[in-house]
Amino acid sequence: MTQPPDPDGTTHIGYRRIAREAKARWVRHQFDRVAARYDLMNTLLSFGIHYLWKHRAIGLLDLKPGDAVVDVCGGTGDLAVAAVRRTGVRGRVILYDINREMMLAGKRKRSCRRLRRRIQFLQGDAEAMALPGNAFDAAIVGFGIRNLTDMPAGFREMHRVLKPGGRMVCLEFSRPTAPIFRWLYDQYSFHVMPWLGERLTGSREAYTYLPESIRLFPPPEALAALLTSIGFRQVGYWRLTNGVAAIHFGTKASA
Repeated sequence: MTQPPDPDGTTHIGYRRIAREAKARWVRHQFDRVAARYDLMNTLLSFGIHYLWKHRAIGLLDLKPGDAVVDVCGGTGDLAVAAVRRTGVRGRVILYDINREMMLAGKRKRSCRRLRRRIQFLQGDAEAMALPGNAFDAAIVGFGIRNLTDMPAGFREMHRVLKPGGRMVCLEFSRPTAPIFRWLYDQYSFHVMPWLGERLTGSREAYTYLPESIRLFPPPEALAALLTSIGFRQVGYWRLTNGVAAIHFGTKASA
């Protein structure tokens, strides 16, 4: 299921609609509430598999020492840390996120502190990034693009800031392909996720929004068509764990 065009200046927050200008504030508020336990929840809800997904996503960027990378909607910085490992001391890694509390939680994490000190944290809107065009060798977004009010605008911004020949990778939740597994996943995500979210973070609302926003996210084929229309080339995708997540990728055409 894909999100229909906004008919009246509203947009989706899960299955309900709110004013477009209110969505960014709503998303910031929810992530403020869960920032301190965001990584713990990711690990519990995915049974730790999200680390394997992120490892594979970073691998598809084929980063080289000295590369410049932007981690869009980077949150607490797992992908940015992985990028720093690959780009080395001559590389440049920027984590770009609208939510200050998420970035502060990432800065405070005890793991990989030396690498985290080499990340440049920038707060801003992924739909209009305060970054120069044609400046980055790679751009990555993990589990954040569906939270934007205007998702195509976010992809257009990633395309803009990439150098010609630069690579883009998007790691995002999807829908399982096997019918029985999909039914089990629906039971888990619509009942267990909100229950755990309420008890561990105090926010049932955030973890009710999560599965609903996943169901509204475009399927891989539709997202590939969107990326192609924006100007990405060599577009493709890989389904992960029977389709629970997918890695989407593309390259900015060379000049």
